[in-house]
Amino acid sequence: MPRVQDLLRFWFGLHDPVPRGRYFRHGAGLMAGKYAADTLFVWLVTGRVWTPFDYVNPVLTMRTAALGHAPPWVGLVLVVWTLPFLWIGVSLTLRRLVDAGRTPWLSLLFFVPYVNYALMLTLSALGTADRPPAARQAEFVRQGRLLRDALVGIAAGLAVSVPTVLVSVLLVKSYSTPLFLGTPFSLGAVTAYFVNRRGQRSLGETLRAVTAGLLFLGGVMFLVAIEGAVCLLMALPLALVVASLGAVLGRAIARLDPDAAAPATLLVLILPAVTVVDARVAPRPPHEVVTTIDIAAPPARVWANVVRFPDLAPPTEWLFRAGVAYPERARIEGTGPGAIRYCEFSTGAFVEPITEWRAPERLAFDITSQPATMIELSPYRLQPAHLRGYFRATHGQFDLLPLPGGGTRLVGTTRYDIQMYPQAYWSALADAIVGRIHARVLRHIKALAEVP
Repeated sequence: MPRVQDLLRFWFGLHDPVPRGRYFRHGAGLMAGKYAADTLFVWLVTGRVWTPFDYVNPVLTMRTAALGHAPPWVGLVLVVWTLPFLWIGVSLTLRRLVDAGRTPWLSLLFFVPYVNYALMLTLSALGTADRPPAARQAEFVRQGRLLRDALVGIAAGLAVSVPTVLVSVLLVKSYSTPLFLGTPFSLGAVTAYFVNRRGQRSLGETLRAVTAGLLFLGGVMFLVAIEGAVCLLMALPLALVVASLGAVLGRAIARLDPDAAAPATLLVLILPAVTVVDARVAPRPPHEVVTTIDIAAPPARVWANVVRFPDLAPPTEWLFRAGVAYPERARIEGTGPGAIRYCEFSTGAFVEPITEWRAPERLAFDITSQPATMIELSPYRLQPAHLRGYFRATHGQFDLLPLPGGGTRLVGTTRYDIQMYPQAYWSALADAIVGRIHARVLRHIKALAEVP
């Protein structure tokens, strides 16, 4: 039977090899022991039984509901008690990856909900790589140091980025340049600095640590109901590029001045303050999206289907099925200027007072009210601030141009304002989405008008 010192060294250290048998036995035993201890503690304090589903569920509201009306200190005790188990899990996983001949950076997946279970099951099945023991031991030591520096760097990067996100999104409700540019750049720079300050790492190793920190930040925002999955995925390409630029800077600072940690900590105070100031930035000029389609029908027949149209078929595009609002039908009350048209989307109706009625040439309207731009993919009933008001359609128009042979060229135009920065990035995404909405409506009108 192993001594207690040997067991603790195996769990918390970074030098001993971890073959698949020991990984599975110790991992399963520790999980079962922790579940038993946690369940007993929760039952003694709250009188509730914490089921296995409650225990493995990472969604914050569901875990909180499972605790009932427990005192606030109960959650704190559980978090503190969990920390050593997190380290043991990462330590065993990293050494199991090295023992199996896989990249140790996959150990950071241990922090990704649900993915971590698949990773642990996979590692419990992989055999030991054919490698000399001395080389394997040296790799354990090197990767252990790298993991330690990476975790410190990720923690430092999150210390800068999390307050900025909370201030920007929850307090001032501003989706501004400091949020989308300053936050990932600072996270990248701070993380890269701490990863490299004890010894220069390769750019690839640095970028992997920065990417892990960025994904961890996104996961935190998702699990605590700050943002939904679709918006996080939309922001991810921009954030990855900006964080990588910050990583190059932070790595250079660590090489030139390894003792520059103190100025980096000032970002914790400076960046949230800049977010508040930047929330008052003046609005930008409107954008316009124009889409055309040729229809084998005369303008008069097309006009009747432009003014109003019946239900569209359910969408097949992944964008709309993921939650982005899409048009379903259109109806109108009255005729001529002053009539009210309602374009009904999956999230509600756009209210469109008619400003120009030139049958069968042009139908133009303002947009005085609009629903939420999407339904977020989230385990919560989530309504982030950006779903209302940050994208605002202001004007719409249909032009019907006669074509030789009795056909019609139908031109759809939408004008909108967007108050999310940098506008060049978000307006490009918005243009693409509005273009898809136009195409859905115009194809429907074409199909209706071309029926004899």
